[in-house]
Amino acid sequence: MRRVLGAVLLGLVSVGAVLPQQKVDRETKVRADKAKLEAAGYWIYNNLPKAFAEAKATGKPMIVVLRCIPCEECVKLDDELIDNDERMRPLLEQFVRARVVSTNGLDLRTFQYDTDQSFAVFLLNADGTIYGRFGTRSHRTAWLDDVSVDGLVQAMQGALALHKSFPKTKTALAAKRGPEPEFAQPELYPTFKGKFTANLNYEGKVVPSCIHCHMIGEAQRELTLERKQRFSDQLLFPYPHPKTLGLILDPKQKATVLRVEPESDAARAGFQAGDAIQTLSGQPLLSIADVQWVLQNTPAEGATLKADVLRKGKPVTVNLTLAAGWRRRDDISWRASTWGLRRAALGGLKLDPNPGGKGLLVGNVGQYAPHDRAKKAGMLKGDIVLTVDGRTDFSRETDVIAYCLQEKKPDEPLMLGVQRGGQALTISVAP
Repeated sequence: MRRVLGAVLLGLVSVGAVLPQQKVDRETKVRADKAKLEAAGYWIYNNLPKAFAEAKATGKPMIVVLRCIPCEECVKLDDELIDNDERMRPLLEQFVRARVVSTNGLDLRTFQYDTDQSFAVFLLNADGTIYGRFGTRSHRTAWLDDVSVDGLVQAMQGALALHKSFPKTKTALAAKRGPEPEFAQPELYPTFKGKFTANLNYEGKVVPSCIHCHMIGEAQRELTLERKQRFSDQLLFPYPHPKTLGLILDPKQKATVLRVEPESDAARAGFQAGDAIQTLSGQPLLSIADVQWVLQNTPAEGATLKADVLRKGKPVTVNLTLAAGWRRRDDISWRASTWGLRRAALGGLKLDPNPGGKGLLVGNVGQYAPHDRAKKAGMLKGDIVLTVDGRTDFSRETDVIAYCLQEKKPDEPLMLGVQRGGQALTISVAP
């Protein structure tokens, strides 16, 4: 792909391109981003009330892009998505365009999404009805299997079609808004009180004043820990990827099946490669993220989701039953919010697959409080964890974290059977 950032979608031009050969600090990046986009005037910058007002006045649908600045992974993602695609500009002209660079003051009653994303798009009506979401991630740095410029184009075209039929489509879209959140805005979380406000501090240091997307998920999990509650599957495994059900969707389409894994829930349901999923649980789909939204809000095991499918141009109904433990197949190790869970569950250990065989390799040991309990217990980078509380059936870090946060009591130590060189050790990590 070409690596040129156009002035289309997001208007994201790296500050490094403006100031070549210079190492630009975060404050400069944030302020330069604001100055550039406000001067261009193509995007409404960090002002959602203004965007909603303009959408009401013009009758246009809205595209709201959430992308924190600075985020190096976001920049790479934008490089892949924004490739001077000739289809983007005429599509964008049909939307009121809003760019949001922090979640300070964000209305969490409307903007509910996978907060571990580095890039999220909402397509919606001026009255708050959500046409769809875009932005999927199942790896820290790899995204080509999850998003594409083609997929974004399809999502925008789909939103325009829904908008054209609005308000006839409003009832079918109602479930795209989630339940009432415990906190209406991120800064209201107990973790953030006294540290953040509803606005970025451009009068002082702007970077420390920003609530990043992933911090919302971290705050939700921290609150559960403080309350000494067990983690639900819905909280611990948020926004399950369709691949956990064996459903591999084409990132270049809205929700079209690329392939179906054998012996999977999707295979048992009867999905086939080439199926274009029109609706799932009654909701129109514009992207893989829309499929994740339905899965996120279907907590019950054994639930059956009805999918309306176009198969070779003919309508077909497919019933997808979610088997017991379906969420737990997902992998949370890539998520930024998992760092806090490593502290809580593993005393600050990062566990990787062991390329040498059995057990899990200690890839990192937290060095500073409060992430240093494993270090204080004597754990070292390079150790092999063979047993966890006597169990030998853990093949992923994700499974160990789930065990600790869903089955163990909060005040129980973690007993690890460790191999260090030729020596076998038993190490107790304090709760």
